[in-house]
Amino acid sequence: MAAAWGRRGGPALLRGALGAAPGRACSSGAPVRAPSAAAQELQSSGRGRFLLEHAAPFSAFLTDSFGRQHNYLRISLTEKCNLRCQYCMPEEGVQLTPKSELLTTQEIITLARLFVKEGVEKIRLTGGEPLIRPDVVDIVGQLYKLEGLKTIAVTTNGINLARLLPRLKEAGLNAINISLDTLVPAKFEFIVRRKGFHKVMEGIHKATELGYRPVKVNCVVMRGFNEDELLGFVDFTKDLPLDVRFIEYMPFDGNKWNFKKMVSYKEMLDTIKQRWPELEKLPCETSSTAKSYKVPHFQGQISFITSMSEHFCGSCNRLRITADGNLKVCLFGNSEVSLRDHLRSGASEEELVQIIGAAVGRKKKQHAEPALMSFPLCQDALQNPPNSKQWGHTFSHWLTLRASLPKQMGKALTNNKLTGQLFLPGSHPEQQWHITTGILQTQLRGCCVFQKHPSSTSDTKCLEASPVGQLSVACQSEEASPESEFCTRDSGSHTKVPCASDNLTHTDEEGRATMVNVGGKPDSRRSAVAAAVVRLGEKAFGMVRQNQVKKGDVLAVAQIAGIQGAKLTSQLIPLCHNIPLNHVEVSLSLDETRYAVVIRSSCQTWGRTGVEMEALTAASLAALTVYDMCKAVTHDIVIEEVKLLSKTGGQRGDFSRV
Repeated sequence: MAAAWGRRGGPALLRGALGAAPGRACSSGAPVRAPSAAAQELQSSGRGRFLLEHAAPFSAFLTDSFGRQHNYLRISLTEKCNLRCQYCMPEEGVQLTPKSELLTTQEIITLARLFVKEGVEKIRLTGGEPLIRPDVVDIVGQLYKLEGLKTIAVTTNGINLARLLPRLKEAGLNAINISLDTLVPAKFEFIVRRKGFHKVMEGIHKATELGYRPVKVNCVVMRGFNEDELLGFVDFTKDLPLDVRFIEYMPFDGNKWNFKKMVSYKEMLDTIKQRWPELEKLPCETSSTAKSYKVPHFQGQISFITSMSEHFCGSCNRLRITADGNLKVCLFGNSEVSLRDHLRSGASEEELVQIIGAAVGRKKKQHAEPALMSFPLCQDALQNPPNSKQWGHTFSHWLTLRASLPKQMGKALTNNKLTGQLFLPGSHPEQQWHITTGILQTQLRGCCVFQKHPSSTSDTKCLEASPVGQLSVACQSEEASPESEFCTRDSGSHTKVPCASDNLTHTDEEGRATMVNVGGKPDSRRSAVAAAVVRLGEKAFGMVRQNQVKKGDVLAVAQIAGIQGAKLTSQLIPLCHNIPLNHVEVSLSLDETRYAVVIRSSCQTWGRTGVEMEALTAASLAALTVYDMCKAVTHDIVIEEVKLLSKTGGQRGDFSRV
């Protein structure tokens, strides 16, 4: 490595790159050329002055104006992918760049050689899915021959890994990242819209068998998809030398920021520490993007990539080359420089280095973040969600920040001159967290209304529930007053509760939509069961029964969709409260007499409002998923009998459909 270091510089070459004094000679006695125009520009810039002052033993052209040295290059080998992950790509795929505009193998090696000569020590091959490129083994072999390159890594979805890994290892691949967002086969198929879970697991085990230490498993954590699998992934490291890396979902969709699916590092860490309080923090390198932890006596470890809540721009050492040859100095930056075009137009190595250096010099201090993130209270909300003990239950859906604040709300926001934070006039301090993060939000009269109170000091008791199987109503007679008394279970104490309302509860006195205030209601155990029926017709029914639908296992995917739908109800139904669910169950059965799929869903919680809507949403989403997966066979599909079967708990008593 000494030869490689000497080749790319040290202080002497650094000074040479910035221009030596005229007429002076280098240590070998050879005269030093006058500095080029690019070098003169570099010398007069802030970046050049920084390099001279610090005499960094690194290429001037790969060091930006903030002193960050870029020794890590990511090269995309292809835009193609053999999966269709829901958070990454539409089901029909994306329009691909013509093959003639993509980098050839020789162009990839030429650019890689140039970057390594300037100081890059690690190259990661990405995609798309890099392992579907036919010559990927040859590319790894040629990269391995580059003097000074320490690490050749690949990020893969793992579908082809077990088959190719022995040859890749022999060619020189020495680091592997495998993307895996769930340990549930049916959910895997739902998320990626393809089969192949067993192939990914086979690839992970093959990597450990071949001696890769650690095998990194990348898990993008998304609310409503897989945040409930955190503990399962940690347990995955017990007997395998894995580094499971929980990645904060970077919610950049269609040029709009959307925080509804993001789960922060601190929320994840809190969840894991409740199960493993002995979790140990591990030391990490300065330029590392991961915060690493380990459960004592586990073979592997876990890490958190805090790309949103605690960005690591200040130590970023990464550059990227896209499959069509564009250099990106920041993943979120819009600026790209086509190295392919310069390469094909006959640019010399020196000219390419100058072009690269200019692009690196323009790199910004940090990636573009949404305007909402600049609010101090929003940053605090991201990093410090409400304590579950204060809420009386595990709060699994604390963050649903919008992409941007509505203009009307922006006008209503007032700046607190003491704290510099934003708040709505007249709001209480304990409401601020909800106002900022938008847990329960709807736009009314040009601003947002938030009804759910974050904590309660009352010692509430569960009301006596009527037996399931009969229709129960809270009012005992037509002449009953608006408030009736019910005894609690344990003593002679009484709690006043309202009877069934004759009016719509989700409108105000002026007929405008509003959320029901549940702050004064007692907590109780609540459950609900709903059902739906999907009539498929004989042909589609037969294919579902034989599991012959091309899109995959209809019943398994619909079951997962129903469970996810229940957890996302408050985001789908505007005036529903966001509540934690203790249990969700969705079952699907086949009724051959009607050529139908019969769906039954049940939800449970402990709280101040019922779960009827969650159960109905689960049944509806499962039914819609069955329709979606079978519509290629026939459109003569009927969804019917979507209904509530029963509910228990709450002030108005139980209900059961006879």
